[in-house]
Amino acid sequence: MAPERVCLAYSGGLDTSTILRWLVLQGYEVVCFLANCGQEEDFEAVKSKALKLGAERMIIQDAQQELIDELVWPAIQCNAIYEDRCTGKGNDQVRFELAWKACDPTLKVLAPWRMPEFYNRFAGRADLLKFAAEQNIPVSSTPKAPWSMDDNIIHCSYEAGTLEQTELEPPKDMWKRTVDPMKAPDEPTPFTVHFDQGVPVKLEVGDKVVTGSLEIFKEVNEIGRVNGIGRVDIVESRFIGLKSRGCYGLVMDSKVRSIRDRLSQDWSAAIYNGMYFSPERELVEHAIKFSQRQVEGKVSLVAYKGCAMDTLDMNWTPQDTSGFIAIQSIRLEKYGARKIKDGEPLARV
Repeated sequence: MAPERVCLAYSGGLDTSTILRWLVLQGYEVVCFLANCGQEEDFEAVKSKALKLGAERMIIQDAQQELIDELVWPAIQCNAIYEDRCTGKGNDQVRFELAWKACDPTLKVLAPWRMPEFYNRFAGRADLLKFAAEQNIPVSSTPKAPWSMDDNIIHCSYEAGTLEQTELEPPKDMWKRTVDPMKAPDEPTPFTVHFDQGVPVKLEVGDKVVTGSLEIFKEVNEIGRVNGIGRVDIVESRFIGLKSRGCYGLVMDSKVRSIRDRLSQDWSAAIYNGMYFSPERELVEHAIKFSQRQVEGKVSLVAYKGCAMDTLDMNWTPQDTSGFIAIQSIRLEKYGARKIKDGEPLARV
């Protein structure tokens, strides 16, 4: 019998490198996939690493434009904040599997972090590091710096390892995308963002003018980087959506703004809980876009030496999620099948 073939969402980090090698040793043919979401990554090095660890091939696809246009800009229209990341207790496992159920319910999901033969062997990061050393897997996580990092154009997050000791401050050399606010320039950086229908269409900073959604986002990221803006030290709350307050009072009817603010919570929850391919996300997004028709003009800001916020915590256990995901996916599977049958796109509104 030919070996089973699996597609592994591969980042090149400790978890997925361990899983890749473990799957190969279990006799699977592994095709690795990596989306370029703007992470500061040597993609050729990741590809070389995957192939050396036994992957049949490595597929890398640039998804930055779609990420900004289909998620970030609607999030700005909604004033939404949502989180990302996936381990055995994370929410991405829910998002991924619900999306797959909507797109192709025939796909079989193999989730090592919910398989007893895997998580009983790898009880923690120390076991992962030991296995990596035994299998000659190069990893950036070390006993000296044992934290996990997830990086994309929207954010760079760090968790696990020493960061779970909440009484300790995060190490100063950990931060990758922002300078220390204490070392940021003493002179502020003024800039202006122009909006049309609730989304940025032009950025002015000094004599520089930037247009194009991806280019605007990258430029604002750089402004935040040099000014130490964007650092958040929180105890993460799992499976909730958060929203920030908007300042659209001058251009939105008060009743419409009130409804939009309530819908923002629904959109945030849908995205955070993995319900992107759901009728409620489409319904809310249609309403949000209607509310943003008159939202245009410009906002002038000054970037200067950082910011912070806090929230609450809740954890998951590895096997608790399988049945939950199966139940949550039923209606998405049927909804996705109907849209495919009718020739409708799954993602765009």
